[in-house]
Amino acid sequence: MSRSQEKFVARPITQGPKHHFFGYYGICPWSSTGQYHLCLQSDFHDRPPAAGDSAVVGLVDMETGRFEGVAETQAWNLQQGSMLHWLPTAPDRLITYNAREDDRFVGIVQDIHSGERRILPYPISAMARNGRQALGLNYARLKSLRPVVGYAGLPDPFADQNHPTEDGVYTMDTQTGEARVLVSYEEARAFLSEYEEVQARKIWFNHTIINRDDTRVAFVVRYRDETREIRHTILLSASMDGGDLRIVTDLGASHFDWLSEELIFGWVTMKEGQKYYLINDRTGEYGEVRPDVLTKNGHCSFTRDGTWLLTDEYPDEKSRQALLLWHMVEERLVVLGRFHSPEPFRGEIRCDLHPRWSRDERQVSFDSVHDGSRQIYVVDVAEVVER
Repeated sequence: MSRSQEKFVARPITQGPKHHFFGYYGICPWSSTGQYHLCLQSDFHDRPPAAGDSAVVGLVDMETGRFEGVAETQAWNLQQGSMLHWLPTAPDRLITYNAREDDRFVGIVQDIHSGERRILPYPISAMARNGRQALGLNYARLKSLRPVVGYAGLPDPFADQNHPTEDGVYTMDTQTGEARVLVSYEEARAFLSEYEEVQARKIWFNHTIINRDDTRVAFVVRYRDETREIRHTILLSASMDGGDLRIVTDLGASHFDWLSEELIFGWVTMKEGQKYYLINDRTGEYGEVRPDVLTKNGHCSFTRDGTWLLTDEYPDEKSRQALLLWHMVEERLVVLGRFHSPEPFRGEIRCDLHPRWSRDERQVSFDSVHDGSRQIYVVDVAEVVER
């Protein structure tokens, strides 16, 4: 194992006084041409959004640095933004974001040039690589159970049900808008029939992440204790056609990504403890990934060929957040930087780095508050990943 101590420059691509952030990890924020970086703009970042608070969906021109707003949304939070995507079927002009339409949260597909848009019946939580299938969640339920990742302003229509049959992970056709429940809360409850607390408590899903060939999705099942904190997490996977549920781990899970069609890499708990593991979704076989080096939970994602892992860390004892690259074969760690996270920014208003790869995998972008406001930064990693 080797460590690289090279100097990297984190270049801001947005500026204050307003705040700018993409909001999540593992999703490419660049257009296919590389001209635009998708993001949100907000007037505040020192409190969670409340009902009626809007953010601007917009584009940063990577040549001029100019921000251009293209839409407004009331479906957003500081942790995941509005789950922004470039639609893979037209990643030079079509974006997706979540929004509020009257008494429901929805997904929007919008042409950045013409402004033409179409509405999907549920807000988007993940996008298949083929661009035709999107997954969705009930973000009003998340607001009531896990506020940091929910949307304010609307009641959960299934608030009185612990395991509704008509709510869960939704699947949507991004062209036609046709939608259905892919995995319901009731289906998860029945599948986890031996877990007494799952049967007794109100559960929610989150972190829907699709594998490399669009055949399976992994997601977490969670419930909380009387203090409103997460009591337990079970990591499941399912077919993208529905059914074929599998338990990846029932001991706890946080962030993860698919390394291949079958392998999940993530910060999870197995009988050996909490650390990074590679888990075979089909066979259940697993192994630790250098717990002596990769010692902290982070928001992890891979290059397309699976060679490089990009991740971050939560603030250390000096309130610094690390941005890291890890070569999976050579076991080489590259520290891209450590960025100060001021003490007030914890809990619901924290600013995780949430790093993302550019399309050519020569740059990474991340959100940070180390200069006082919440802005987006880019680091050139071409010399590292192409070495």
